[in-house]
Amino acid sequence: MRRLIVKIDEEKCDGCGLCVPACAEGALQIVDGKARLVADNLCDGLGACLGHCPKGAITVEEREAEPFAAAPREVAPFAAPSPAPHEGTASPEPPLPCGCPASALEEQTLPSLGNWPVQIRLVPPGASFLKNAHLVVAADCTAFACPDFHRRFLPGRALLVGCPKLDDARAYIDRLAAMISTAGPRAITVVHMEVPCCYGMTYVVQQALARAGATLPVDDVVITPAGEVRT
Repeated sequence: MRRLIVKIDEEKCDGCGLCVPACAEGALQIVDGKARLVADNLCDGLGACLGHCPKGAITVEEREAEPFAAAPREVAPFAAPSPAPHEGTASPEPPLPCGCPASALEEQTLPSLGNWPVQIRLVPPGASFLKNAHLVVAADCTAFACPDFHRRFLPGRALLVGCPKLDDARAYIDRLAAMISTAGPRAITVVHMEVPCCYGMTYVVQQALARAGATLPVDDVVITPAGEVRT
């Protein structure tokens, strides 16, 4: 018998989702509008999620359950760059798959950031660059994990970044709701990592839209730790 494991009272749970990013092991998910413990072996029983439930729907109990054994996430090994050629040695320029010289990458990798500041907490709700804009609401880590983040997501869009795990999600909801109500953006793309805590960014945007009483097209984009983009 496990000494401690999470128990969720479905009658009390309103599906707010605040417990999901609080569980680093990914044991909790929102299913059919309710928080669920999706796998016993992912729950460490420490109860980090308890303090994030505004309804008091989460407790811990003793019962028969699989032992805690969260599998470590596999991350693609880092490939070190080739050493630079010695001075005076000509280095052939490798072609791109399309046959163009590699120097053509310069145009593709130019920074595309069109606004400042970018931190959600620092952007004024009435900032001019938000008006009728396509917003990219991105978790902090995505720009580091996705090699072509600028080229893929930023041209012609306004960027807002934050961390749904380490920062105050309620403060983000309030600020984004104020931006939506004041500036009237036309669309939102949410970009977050493929880790449980990062899915909180999608929840933040959904709650901000609900609070602002707005209906906008929202795209949800997931970045894996290996840099893959999934939509």
